[in-house]
Amino acid sequence: MAGSTYGRLFTITTWGESHGKGIGVVIDGCPAGLPLNEEDIQIYLDRRKPGQSKFTTQRNEADAVQILSGVFEGKTTGTPISLVVFNTDQRSRDYGDIATYYRPGHADYTFDEKYGFRDYRGGGRSSGRETIGRVAAGAIAAKLLKELGIDVHAYATAIGPVQIDRAAFDLEESLSNPVGMPDEAAAEAAQAYLNECMKNQDSCGGIIECTITGMPAGVGDPVFEKLDANLAKAMLSIGSVKGFEIGDGFAAAASNGSTNNDAFEMANGQVSKVTNHAGGTLGGISDGSPVLFRVAIKPTPSISQTQRTVNQSGEEIDISIKGRHDPIIVPRAIVVVECMAALTVLDLLLTNMSAKLENIKNTPGWQFANRFCFIALGRLAVPSTLARCDLCSHSKRFHILYTFTFSFRIALPKAKAQIRSANLPYRAFSVSHYFIFAVSFIATEQARSPTTLQQVAPISHSVLILM
Repeated sequence: MAGSTYGRLFTITTWGESHGKGIGVVIDGCPAGLPLNEEDIQIYLDRRKPGQSKFTTQRNEADAVQILSGVFEGKTTGTPISLVVFNTDQRSRDYGDIATYYRPGHADYTFDEKYGFRDYRGGGRSSGRETIGRVAAGAIAAKLLKELGIDVHAYATAIGPVQIDRAAFDLEESLSNPVGMPDEAAAEAAQAYLNECMKNQDSCGGIIECTITGMPAGVGDPVFEKLDANLAKAMLSIGSVKGFEIGDGFAAAASNGSTNNDAFEMANGQVSKVTNHAGGTLGGISDGSPVLFRVAIKPTPSISQTQRTVNQSGEEIDISIKGRHDPIIVPRAIVVVECMAALTVLDLLLTNMSAKLENIKNTPGWQFANRFCFIALGRLAVPSTLARCDLCSHSKRFHILYTFTFSFRIALPKAKAQIRSANLPYRAFSVSHYFIFAVSFIATEQARSPTTLQQVAPISHSVLILM
């Protein structure tokens, strides 16, 4: 099946079906050295696993993750990370009848039209259980983002007709009630509404809001790879998501430019915005403000009420869906939204590292090479010069300055000339390498001794090994 891989540099490929042996993900592009264990991932999976309350399916799955590769002695190795969660409580017999008809609101019909064959057990690949791989990978992405000072938090702002009161917003509250709302009073009202839905053998939807804080300005590309466009794709790839908006979203259509525009100001020496109607992006690129977006979740399509449909023979029939189903998807989808946002932002951050030449020059390798050149200059050239010359303190200071000047104006060209004359592959040497040769020239030049490539080689070779 095509379309199971997401990301460009930090890529994930999810696999598995609801009633298969297991579900998993392979993550490629994770940097080496990140402390990681199964508990780091399990915390996220526990937020989406079934059976947490009466408002979720009672399928009894521990969703215990196993790390199969890519981690050694508690740290990522830079190689692909493979994760698996084995299914343990499948009841495929509950789905025997649906092999011959199409459930309203599900992908049964479209799968048949596309592939001519489908795994009807629990929805197969189109089941909400597919999101296990996304959450497991997203847990790693979220941990990487925290290393960079970026946090992703999602919560429910509406369950059916019940909406939160922004004045009573409490993020911690969203983690302590079964509907994930950051408002205690709204959470209680939402639970009462859900009880009514369940009595009527019905389900409901809701709205999930997500905030990304700590985002630097400049992430995202201006045309097809916009930050908001990628977030929209990530969210709409989640089953049951039917809408996406960022910032004021659709409310901006009823606004005016004078109120919708976010004024700029200087705060603590940084350019910032007075308001955030745009939701943290301008021209598809992050502007340094918190990224704020919302997704609309449809009601669970599997309900016990009698519904009208057709079977594979084209006959119209009435059905009542059996099995264990969520009366609402929102509470378990919150962490899925978080993880898909984390995956999207991390991938764009990694891509953004090559947007400027300065970014490449400021990588640790370049910085180390530059620092080491000056260390070599100080430890090799200057001491050698002073040790071999009988100078007063004033003259010593002069010779230190002379050493730096000599290295750039005289020694560096000499080093390049010597490398070329020795028929060495000079193109393979960086400026840092040339500079180290130059430093060695300085040490011998000041002592009036003959300078050859053979004299320089022992010093430069040891330095190159260190680099």
